[in-house]
Amino acid sequence: MTRLLPALLVLAIAAVPWLMPNLQVLLTLALAKGIAVMGVTVLLRAGQVSFGHALFFAVSAYAAAFLIAAWPGADLILVLVAGVAGALVAGLLVGLFVVRYRGIFFSMLNLAFSMIFWSFLEKFYHLTGGADGKRIRRPPVLGADIGRSDFELLLFYITLGLALALAWFTLRWLGSPRGHLFRTIKTNETRLQYLGMSPRHVMLSGYVLSAVLCGVGGVLMGLSQGVVTPDFAWWVRSGEMVFIAVLGGAGSVAGALLGAIVYEMVRIYASAFAGDIWQMLLGGFLLIIILFAPGGLVGMFHRFFPGRAQDGEDRT
Repeated sequence: MTRLLPALLVLAIAAVPWLMPNLQVLLTLALAKGIAVMGVTVLLRAGQVSFGHALFFAVSAYAAAFLIAAWPGADLILVLVAGVAGALVAGLLVGLFVVRYRGIFFSMLNLAFSMIFWSFLEKFYHLTGGADGKRIRRPPVLGADIGRSDFELLLFYITLGLALALAWFTLRWLGSPRGHLFRTIKTNETRLQYLGMSPRHVMLSGYVLSAVLCGVGGVLMGLSQGVVTPDFAWWVRSGEMVFIAVLGGAGSVAGALLGAIVYEMVRIYASAFAGDIWQMLLGGFLLIIILFAPGGLVGMFHRFFPGRAQDGEDRT
């Protein structure tokens, strides 16, 4: 049952464009955000919380926007690669500074870098478009220009495929020897030093992975919306990622995707039917999860359907 239900859920999501096409774009955005939340989840497995990972979310989206502006004929695959490369470089540069710290200092340093980048995006209007942002034109796919509806359908399945592939890769990495060393930072960092390992180097590898995951989500979000704004780097976006990670199950890779889908559904329908109090409804929903299901949505699933957890996945 623990394997059947997730498979059925994936099949149901894959059938959405044909059965409920009005939810297609919403799920594309939710899955893109879920991929980014996986990056935050990776850090949670080391006991670290980042309130600034929207930085990499924005870097990748702006990298895609700049590439398309400079080269209108850039293919979709090249745009995706450029966005992820931008997040990887930014993650490496920022990571060299922040992996020296833990706890609140780690969280605040990430927030500081994110807000510096947000200020740059806001103030350098002639380069970034300021608060109006930059438009991301629809790129050709394998050299062919396709219509909006076909592009949105293709982007949906690309996002779904990347979400599943990256979730698998992240679980394998967390279950690998390197991943176990990374998780040791949460429980006994001194042990790594006794083993002759550098905690900073181990932390940096996980940090760069988390930045890349956020970058993939950011470039997919930008392509889906067709525009990128400084709000991509705003601290609220980072807080939203942490919110979703807790909702899905702190430390759970599957919970990042499930939490993002549930979050977007609740947010959209709450804002549609309770426009003035939708934030309160979201907060109440999270409060209920924390009080009655501290393991998040995935924890609730394992409680009702106990079974063997996947490699690298926490059962909390």
